[in-house]
Amino acid sequence: MYQVITIEREYASGGNEIGKRVADALGYKLYDRNLLTKAAKELQIASIYIENLEETPSGSFIFNLSKTPIGGNEKNISLTEKLFEVEKNIIEKAAEEGGCVIVGRAAGYILRERPDCLRVFIHADKEKRMKRAMEKEGIKASEAEGTLKKIDKRRSGFFNSVTKWEWGSPKYFGLSLDSGKLGMDMCVRLLTEAVKG
Repeated sequence: MYQVITIEREYASGGNEIGKRVADALGYKLYDRNLLTKAAKELQIASIYIENLEETPSGSFIFNLSKTPIGGNEKNISLTEKLFEVEKNIIEKAAEEGGCVIVGRAAGYILRERPDCLRVFIHADKEKRMKRAMEKEGIKASEAEGTLKKIDKRRSGFFNSVTKWEWGSPKYFGLSLDSGKLGMDMCVRLLTEAVKG
């Protein structure tokens, strides 16, 4: 039985919702956006200030702007690097406790040595994701495609820069689920069964 499920996801593929529903079904703890809140608290910084650094690749403009030492006593460590290090520690501690679903943050890579970790990638075709982005996220129809591209680029850039793995490649994931074709209910069912099996 898998004690940890990590989920990487394309934007508006429903990965967050699937993660939450799987956690509920299994009685597991869910780590998603709340990881940012925990990390911000540990860094003693309001989460709103570091939200834009989330899943930002190290070569990005935002990352380079953040090359400011924290508190003046951590020499040459950027806020983005510090944020990732704190999140990494939270992820490792959560995995040690077991019974958790972790969405994003390259958690599958961080926990790659753990045999009790199921690494999952959730994706869907562009049209279904655009529709979901408009319905669930309130994105305007005229902005949907651009938003998909922008956020996917940011997520993949972060993942690739931190892991040296290829984002979405089946080589690195135990399961790759097309939520557009399978539907949310089936994805939840398959994941829940895979964890138990």
